Amino acid sequence: MNPTLRKRLLAAAAGGTVAMAATLIQWHEGVRHKPYKDGGGVLTVCYGHTGQEVVSERDYTEEECRALLDADLSEATGTVEKNVTVKLTESQKAALTSFVYNIGSGAFERSTLLKKLNVGDLSGACDEMRRWKYDEGKVSKGLINRRAIERELCLKPDLLTSPTQ
Repeated sequence: MNPTLRKRLLAAAAGGTVAMAATLIQWHEGVRHKPYKDGGGVLTVCYGHTGQEVVSERDYTEEECRALLDADLSEATGTVEKNVTVKLTESQKAALTSFVYNIGSGAFERSTLLKKLNVGDLSGACDEMRRWKYDEGKVSKGLINRRAIERELCLKPDLLTSPTQ
């Protein structure tokens, strides 16, 4: 894991799942105040927010971007809480929340990852993250990097508190 990201996650850990997930999302998505079309041609703004309410001809303020991130995080966290039936650490919840934020609630709810997780196959579930590396049918280096970090947090829930890593 990138040392700068690790430091940010350590700082966010006191805030729990949502704070750590927000750190992961902001790290991977970046922020763009002017709407743009993503790799799939979907109108996107701020921290990767999509939806019919995105207006192409306007600039979004940092406050608006933060509000969109908070709403999207709430939905992603709710999806994890509603669908995962096994006990998770805060780091694992943050990794899954970041994952759901990126792939969407429906895809997560239908995923093999969730099925494996709910039968107690944590390792198999975390390994499933690596399969989600495609953007419009093409392998994305950015998604490979994102999944590696999410998987690391998923597999090693004590990563943030371990002084040797």
